[in-house]
Amino acid sequence: MKKLITIIDEWGLRIITLLVLIIFLRSCSTTSKITKVQKELKETNKQIETLSSDLKKQIQIEGLKSEKRMIQSTNRRILDVNRQTEIDNEISNLQK
Repeated sequence: MKKLITIIDEWGLRIITLLVLIIFLRSCSTTSKITKVQKELKETNKQIETLSSDLKKQIQIEGLKSEKRMIQSTNRRILDVNRQTEIDNEISNLQK
């Protein structure tokens, strides 16, 4: 027991200094990893936003196309023909 206490007395400060240095170096690498993950997250969010806006446009275009098909399948009236031209204009504007 006395030998252990003397070893700790002699080498304790050196061991503590070494452990603090190791912990410090590991925390620095953790910070850089967190920064990398944050950058990747921002890029992923941008991609999701662009995909969601594209998806909304595609859904709107498909809805207009289905409305046009429904109008064409029923009896044609002058209002229906006017609506078909409006739908075509909206689709062309959305596709641009």
